Amino acid sequence: MSETSYTDFMLYRRLLHQARPYWLYICGIFLIGLLSSLLTLLIPLPMKIAVDTVIGSHPPPDFVKTLLTVTGAHSGAAILLFAAGFSVAIALLSQLQELGGSLLRTYTGERIVLDFRAQLLRHAQRLSLSYHDTKGASDSTYRIQYDAPSIQNIAIDGVIPFLTAVCTLAGMIYITARIDWRLAAVALAVSPILFLIMWVYRQRLRSQSREVKKIESSALSVLQETLAAVRVVKAFGQEDREGKRFVRHSSEGMRARIRLSLIEGAFGILVTLITATGMAAVMVIGVRHVQSGVLTLGELLIVMAYISQLYQPLKTISRRAASLQSSLASAERAFSLLDEAPDVAERPNGRPLSRASGAIAFRKVSFAYGNDASVLRDISFEILHATRVGIVGATGAGKTTLISLLTRFYDPTAGEILLDGVDLRDYKLSDLRNQFSIVLQEPLLFSTSVAENIAYARAGASEEEIVKAAKAANAHQFISDLPDGYATQVGDRGMRLSGGERQRIALARAFLKDAALLILDEPTSSVDVKTEAAIVEAMSRLMRGRTTFMIAHRLSALKDCDLLLVIEHGRLVEVRSDVAAAIENEFAPGRADAVIHGGKASAHAVSRREMYK
Repeated sequence: MSETSYTDFMLYRRLLHQARPYWLYICGIFLIGLLSSLLTLLIPLPMKIAVDTVIGSHPPPDFVKTLLTVTGAHSGAAILLFAAGFSVAIALLSQLQELGGSLLRTYTGERIVLDFRAQLLRHAQRLSLSYHDTKGASDSTYRIQYDAPSIQNIAIDGVIPFLTAVCTLAGMIYITARIDWRLAAVALAVSPILFLIMWVYRQRLRSQSREVKKIESSALSVLQETLAAVRVVKAFGQEDREGKRFVRHSSEGMRARIRLSLIEGAFGILVTLITATGMAAVMVIGVRHVQSGVLTLGELLIVMAYISQLYQPLKTISRRAASLQSSLASAERAFSLLDEAPDVAERPNGRPLSRASGAIAFRKVSFAYGNDASVLRDISFEILHATRVGIVGATGAGKTTLISLLTRFYDPTAGEILLDGVDLRDYKLSDLRNQFSIVLQEPLLFSTSVAENIAYARAGASEEEIVKAAKAANAHQFISDLPDGYATQVGDRGMRLSGGERQRIALARAFLKDAALLILDEPTSSVDVKTEAAIVEAMSRLMRGRTTFMIAHRLSALKDCDLLLVIEHGRLVEVRSDVAAAIENEFAPGRADAVIHGGKASAHAVSRREMYK
């Protein structure tokens, strides 16, 4: 997926739109931030009072006079105590403000990120399998888990401190200019240089941040692959090899992070050097003004304090603008995922479907993955309701792709597929997929209890319904023998159970769903003979009254089918209704058979042993 190019304005607009439901909380954070600016402006005031009024002979400020008049205290000691108490009060209020702001920022930021992650996950689930097959799960995982928090970094920890710093800067400029406008002008002379540097470094920081994200996503992919295939890794003794592969990718990420830190560090040095130069110029001019009587010593101290703090928001603005580039790079990646259009799109006003009859028709269907060569070519056949269809062919012939088109995991690149006479693309997608129960060659269980795995087919199923489905799938006996029965935890991907046990739980799930159509993809290929007999018996019950598509390499597994489809190199080369005869002659080598292809019979010599190996 090539990253879409977004301007800063586009990103800020979209991020703030995402945060809109929490605008009241954001306003609260901003107001608390303004209170921080006000308290910052008050910090140098106690020192000015102590220096000019207690040490010097200048009268105290008017508000101090008013407060001291009320208390009846006018001595220097009283003014000093007031200044000290005022300083403590400012410090206490600053800490309370910081605590309140921190709590509100954390709550709001976490809720915004949670909502954004959920939106990204929902969209990622709507994307077609071809997208996930191409990109892999780790890329989407990284974007959802690590790029999504950019909305908090920008909206809460970026924009609000930026605006607060601007307000603080405006207050500092006003107060400093009131005291000595020349010093304020000198101090602000460095601002254009800061903003110029910020603009120059912006693109470098963004580009390097993108590189870091890309490399870290690659390292996460290696980690997920290694842990997901840990049995294969152990079986081949490749732990060191995988460890080195992870370290190699992570080292690339480390070097990219170091390069980013160097760029940020160079930017920070320039900002500090420029502001220090400004402070030095203010100090030289300010001392001259004290010597000439333009300023008092206390006024110079407060001006220096304000200018020091004036540079603080300038530094904040510059550094926030720089650090935001990493967050903006993450936002680009997150929105790039969100803007990815699903290959399998639902049509507006799709037709609802409660329960299908189950008649299926393929009409000149072809399919290719992206720009690759066609996997299926010109497939045409029709089956009636409750027909049990066996699909056979060599590995890579296109069998699994064929049934994936039925559930609209993919859409045909040519032709159409009809369910009860209606194009699949005209139905509501959720209603269409609700018509199918699927049992795969490698059943996928979730790391929860047996009961919850069976009930995954139908939320809210009762205990009685779960047990009934398990009995129908010949699974009840072994489940009852488990330590905690139906409450037994199956472990990661169900690995605490045997392959046959996992398969029977998958069958129980299909029984519970009770869908009109059934897809069985090599359900007995990896189990022993005894377990296969139990599974086949359960499948026979499951197929009754349902349109069924069953993929198998061994014809013996298709003995209950009414029709046999032979797929070869992406083409439908044979349709047989005499399944029993096909099973009887499964290993008859080199015999010529009548092939029904395109409605015409032709001679087709083929080695059965090769076709069904």
